[in-house]
Amino acid sequence: MSRPDRIIRLRTVLDRTGLSRSTLYRKIAEGAFPAQIKISINGAGWRESDVNRWIADPVSWHSGASRKNNDY
Repeated sequence: MSRPDRIIRLRTVLDRTGLSRSTLYRKIAEGAFPAQIKISINGAGWRESDVNRWIADPVSWHSGASRKNNDY
C-alpha cells in the first residue's frame, strides 16, 4: 500500500532545499520549482513528492512535471 502524499509547509521546504524564501518564490514564478497548493483559507503548502522530485534533479525540473493543484 502506498503512503499518501504529505503536505509540507514553507519552513520545511526551505530547510530541505537550502533555498532562501525570496529565491524559492522567484523559482516558482519562473516555473522552476513546484507551486504551493492552498490547504485552507490562509494556509498553503507543497506536496512532499513534488519537492522531493525537485531535490533529486533541480536542473531539469520544470512546472509541466508537477501535478495540477486540483489533483489532490
